[in-house]
Order: sequence, then C-alpha cells, then structure tokens
Amino acid sequence: MKRFYGREKELDLLRRLDLQAKSSATFTILMGRRRIGKTELAKQLKTSCDKFCYLFISKTAEPLLASFWQEEILNSLGLRIPGKVVSLKDLFKELFIFSERNHFTLVVDEFQEIAKINNSFFSDLQNLWDNYRNTSKMNLIVSGSIYSLMVKIFEDSKEPLFGRCTAKMTLKPLPPSTIKEILRDYNPDYNKEDLLCLYALSGGVPRYITLLMDGGAYTKDEMIDYALSPYSAFLSDAKDILISEIGNDYAIYFSILRLIAEGYVTQTEIDSVIGKNVGSYIDKLERLFCVIKKKKPLFAPENSRKAHWEIMDPNMRFCFRFIYPNEQLLELGQYDRLKDLVMRDYDTFVGKTLEDYFFEVLKERGGFTMLGSWWDNKGENEIDIIALDSFDKSCKLYEVKRNKSKYSEKKLKEKADKFVKNIPDYKIKLIGLSIDDM
Repeated sequence: MKRFYGREKELDLLRRLDLQAKSSATFTILMGRRRIGKTELAKQLKTSCDKFCYLFISKTAEPLLASFWQEEILNSLGLRIPGKVVSLKDLFKELFIFSERNHFTLVVDEFQEIAKINNSFFSDLQNLWDNYRNTSKMNLIVSGSIYSLMVKIFEDSKEPLFGRCTAKMTLKPLPPSTIKEILRDYNPDYNKEDLLCLYALSGGVPRYITLLMDGGAYTKDEMIDYALSPYSAFLSDAKDILISEIGNDYAIYFSILRLIAEGYVTQTEIDSVIGKNVGSYIDKLERLFCVIKKKKPLFAPENSRKAHWEIMDPNMRFCFRFIYPNEQLLELGQYDRLKDLVMRDYDTFVGKTLEDYFFEVLKERGGFTMLGSWWDNKGENEIDIIALDSFDKSCKLYEVKRNKSKYSEKKLKEKADKFVKNIPDYKIKLIGLSIDDM
C-alpha cells in the first residue's frame, strides 16, 4: 500500500504546528495503538519541513543509543556535535541550542521506551523544554504505542512532563470511506463480502490493510487464506501487542477477552466462568489498556447493571474469537483445520462486525447528538443502532441484518414502541441495513 491514505485533518494540524514552531517551539504527543500509522503520519512531514530528523528508540544501552542518534542528527540536520555524546540529556541540550538558530522537526518514536533506558531523562527533558521553549524553533513530536505508559508520562500530574505538550493527538483506525477507497484502488471489482472481510480482519488499522493489499489478498477468500497462512502476522500480532502492554501476567486478561469474543458480555457471566470476581481486571482492560469498552443502553445511568462489554478492535476480536482459543492447531501446523473452524462460524462472527461498520459509517457522516444502542431490562428487544438528534427532535432506529431478507420492519417497530417512551415527542424513522448497504 504505497499511497498514503486518509489522515488529512491530522496531517493539516501537524503542518500548522510546524509553521508555529518557526517562531516558538511546539511539543506534540502522538499516541495510538501499535500498527495504527503514527510513524507514517509523522514521516509525511518530511516533504514539507525545512529540516526533518527521525529518531527511533531501540532497546539498547544509553551510550550506544546516543552515539547512533548523534550520527543520525548529523546526517539529517547537519548538526555536528563535537566529541562522543554518551547521554541523551547532553544530546538534547545540543539540539535545543541548535534550534535557537534553526527551525526543524524532530520525531522521537516509541518514546515510552526511554523509561527502560534512563527514567530520569523525562526530568531532563522537562528542564530543557522549560529553559529553551521560548527561544527554540524546534517542532518536537514524540510518538508512543503503549497507551498506558504514554498516558502516565504526559497525563499524570506527578510526572515531570505533565502539562508540557502543545498538542496531543490520538490516532484512531481509518474510517469506512477510506477503507473502501483503498480496496477500490486495489480491486475495482470488489464485492460487499470482500469489504466486510477487510473490515473484520483489519478494523481499519493501516498496518493490517497494508499486509493484505501488499500480499495480493483483495477478495474475502484471499484475505482469509492470507490471515491464516503460516507465519502470518494475523496469527500472533494482537497477542504480542497486548503482552507488551500487560506484561507476562496476562492469563486472566486473555481469558476475559476470549469470553467476551465468544459472547459472554456481562461481568456476571464472565465471573461465573472464571470462578472469581474479575472487576479489577475488566477495569484495567477498559481504562488502562483501552482494549474493551462498556456498552449500555441509551438513557441508562452510568453505573447501569445492564451494561455489556465488548472488544473495541475488530481485528483483536477476530484473534480472541478464532486464533487464541485454537493455538494448539497452530502448534500442530493444522492451518487448514483452523480455516475450517473460522469458516464454520464466520457468518455469525461478522454479524457483529457489520453492526460496528455501520456504527462507524454513521459517526463519519454525523448529523446527530446521540449515537448508541438500546435493550430493555431483560436484555431483550435490542435495537442495534439509534441516531438521535435533539435539535430537530428526530430519531433513526436501525436494524442490522447481514441478509436483507431477514429484516422485518414490523419487529423493529415492536421494539421501537418499547423505546420511544424515552423520547415521546420525537419523530421516529425505522431503517433496515444489510451487507448490500455497505
């Protein structure tokens, strides 16, 4: 996937911050899960910047990293630092001094990894920033993929870099319109099943889309074959990413995610299977690791017991529905058998994915003040998507069915009659959505 797709608003903001840095330094935090495209977005500035330097934090000793960066800074910025620099503090001091006379963009990737190399550097950078920001012309961008650590570094009031950033950007997956554009460029004759499979496997994460497109997997069958082939990143990536966040004590977290992917959506259900209260683990999965989200009916209170849990990322949901529970097949090399299991339950699995897709489509279009779902106290009479506009007192109720023939306006109206007591004076419109509407 050679062309750079989407991110127009994000790139525009980064370019405006670069212009701002010509008169006073800017400090931008770029966050988002691994594979979301942070590095590629930052590198897009290279074509419009006066000078551009990209530094990647590898897991190595500080003197070696400083030495490597010293050479990269010379090649990229033309800054020759005399002697051999062995500390990141001294290296950045030279960069700040240089930035008083020269405007440039500096990107530091995997910034959270500095904590493993020299945790005191965050205090050093705070002091340098406070001393030089008014005279510096540096456009500093730091990116990080371990969300929990980046939040701690920049949003914990006890940390030295708290309150220092000029802008903070959290990258989200690509929207449906961009996913369709990409697939159309590679396969002009794609069908809706191809598009649904691409969304189910990638969730709009650029890296996974790139793997499939560069691998020549443009149709549903080709995508599934590619994802389930030996050595495919789809077989291990989600698990590896989570372990990098959670650490080696991941067993209960993974069990919870597997249960949610299989349809155990309330804490009571999950507790009963695992055999203990897992509230603290669920809380961390939501607030610290940003892997799951609480879904509750519209108008339900925040602490409603009717809340359901769901995995936010379709790709991660695919992993914990099919890959993680069947790792023994991978160990035995039974890739064809794994594919049989995936195809057996594929139609049921992508039903939820189709709801997510249309939810994102509506978010992209806008034109409402509330967007969500609804179900009654018994967990029945569920309405898949509700888009409510308090300005013109209108409400659209959507029923999502993979097969259009299974949509029943009569049944949706029966559910709507139970919901509309929440909005008695609103104009109601009932809409059926299927794969044909993608």
